[in-house]
Amino acid sequence: MLELACPWALLCLPLPLLVRVLLPPKRNSVAALRIPFFEQVVHAAGATAGRGSVVLRPSRWQLVLAAITWGLLVIAVAKPERVGEPIIRNEAARDIMLAIDLSGSMGYRDFPDRGEGTVTRFEAVQRVVSSFIAARENDRIGLIVFGDRAYSQLPFTRDLAMAQELVQLMAVGMAGPQTALGDALGLAIHAFEGSEADHRVLILLTDGNDTVSRMTPVNAAAIAAAETITVYTIGIGDTDASGEDRVDFAVLQEIAARTGGGFFNAEDETALASIYAHIDELAAADVRSESWRPRDSVAHWPAGLALLLLLASYAVLLLRRSHRERSA
Repeated sequence: MLELACPWALLCLPLPLLVRVLLPPKRNSVAALRIPFFEQVVHAAGATAGRGSVVLRPSRWQLVLAAITWGLLVIAVAKPERVGEPIIRNEAARDIMLAIDLSGSMGYRDFPDRGEGTVTRFEAVQRVVSSFIAARENDRIGLIVFGDRAYSQLPFTRDLAMAQELVQLMAVGMAGPQTALGDALGLAIHAFEGSEADHRVLILLTDGNDTVSRMTPVNAAAIAAAETITVYTIGIGDTDASGEDRVDFAVLQEIAARTGGGFFNAEDETALASIYAHIDELAAADVRSESWRPRDSVAHWPAGLALLLLLASYAVLLLRRSHRERSA
């Protein structure tokens, strides 16, 4: 489909007619012979006397050619464009940060997988998180890992392949053996400072209680709530255990409650996968739709055709003049 980017330029089409009507024609002076008794001679010859000038009048084909050339030039100025089929891009207004616990206890092989065996806690998390990231078609994903300290692995990005690759490269203990839960929350809050998304979601997964953070998890949750960050917490592990192996579900529940999120207890890999699916439903974001049509300018075609017509007409005039001179 063709459209004109500047259709108002078509108002110039009748301009030559207006010039022809409003402005007097140009007269070219011609040589004349002055003789006495001019009026008697003209009368005797049966002619009519006129001014000593003539108005050059173009031939019919010249008028047609000039009109076509002018029309082509006006169309070129109007900027014709070839418009393609509409392209629609849906973009969810949501940023999701995943904070993953890599403390030493995540290496325990006590987590039931989808079969009859068991896998390490981190292996189950790794598989489910990779699947979750793969389904984030329109979201931006960020990654944080924490142990003795919290570390930013990936700022918010739509490069899902990179995020999945980083998840596969993670290893238990790479951030230290302990659990800095509050620091992970604080680092996530800092990561969201540059986010302009309508929905900002943090998914926090841990199998231990906070032991080494410089900021308590509850205080960090209060700051997250003030920054309109929704935190969903997932607990893995045994609440009856002691020390580093114990999961403090009460703290995780309070973190989620303060930010308007939710707390989940992952008992096996199937439950863990359903938790991520449920979080995706709870944190559903409105989708921003952008639609546009690709446009390619074709103004050079009418302009080039007008130039060819002018060159052709000039060549015809030269040939006619040359023919007349040879005939004379």
